[in-house]
Amino acid sequence: MTSKRLTTGLTGLLSAFIIVVGVRFVLDPHGAAAGFGIPGPQGAGTGFYDVKGVRDIASGLVAIALLITRQRRALGWALLAEAFTPLGDATIVLTHGGTLATALGIHALTAALVLLTAALLLRETRGAVGAVSVGAVSAGAPGITNQVAGQTI
Repeated sequence: MTSKRLTTGLTGLLSAFIIVVGVRFVLDPHGAAAGFGIPGPQGAGTGFYDVKGVRDIASGLVAIALLITRQRRALGWALLAEAFTPLGDATIVLTHGGTLATALGIHALTAALVLLTAALLLRETRGAVGAVSVGAVSAGAPGITNQVAGQTI
């Protein structure tokens, strides 16, 4: 299996997973909160379940959009940034009475998979990045030149 196929598969799996988590927070908020590792809000605060769900869905859709448009380097950077979420979740679980097993087994493991995928994507695309120079844009002057492809845009 090539690295590109592996990163595509991991990205698809991680994206589908977080979208399912988000949908679950919208449709079954109390069940999803129990799986998160800390007690969720009650009463008027239950709207935060929807907030979490929508944001999880959006995180998955961003990765899918970058994957579909073949923006693999941008996808690597986006996943690197998105790894902050499960790392933060692990910290929240530990500081709010959750178990170490949940913090590590769910959230830290997810963060490790996201970081691994990001690192593989960035390694895969490191040679594909070229310098882009911007010339004066006026009549007869060169525009933006992609130094790798040698094309003027």
